[in-house]
Amino acid sequence: MDISGLQQQTRLIVRQKITMMVNRYVVHVVHADGSPGEVVAFAEQKRMAFKEQVTLYTDDSRQQVLGGFKARNVLDLAGEYDVTDHDGRPIGLFRKDFGKSLLRSTWHLRQPGLPTYTGSERNAAVAVVRRFSDSLSWLPYHFDFSVGASIAFSVERIWGLRDQYAVTIGDPRLDRRLIIAMAVALDALQSR
Repeated sequence: MDISGLQQQTRLIVRQKITMMVNRYVVHVVHADGSPGEVVAFAEQKRMAFKEQVTLYTDDSRQQVLGGFKARNVLDLAGEYDVTDHDGRPIGLFRKDFGKSLLRSTWHLRQPGLPTYTGSERNAAVAVVRRFSDSLSWLPYHFDFSVGASIAFSVERIWGLRDQYAVTIGDPRLDRRLIIAMAVALDALQSR
């Protein structure tokens, strides 16, 4: 699928594939009946890297880069991540709000020319319980990214044996590569 086709999508599914040395994610469009459709992105995160970095490919052949994100610093509790296109040009960034994330994970996402979107865990009670009981860390978390009361996109964890997320996009201006990067980061970086 080309970039213009990807930009038209309003629903995506992100599925994690666990392997020995890397985390992998497959991103599908969603058919009208809710089933997964065409693969539009394949993400790969190297484990034990000094700087967090995830590359987004157009598919699992890993021959064509779609984009990616990389941490600005080696270790940063309120990490900031630059998101780039296939040529390395910036398309946006996101960062964790460390202070607010102590009780309820909060992220900020920015795309040039648009306001800053803030995404927080939807359910404050689940957020607190997950932090204070390791045995309940499996509880699903859902994020709504908004400016004020207007939700731009949501990332909802789907119950299952492996990590899987439903992404719903309401703001047509947001670059889908930026949204995919944020959705992958919510799984890959959430516990950091």
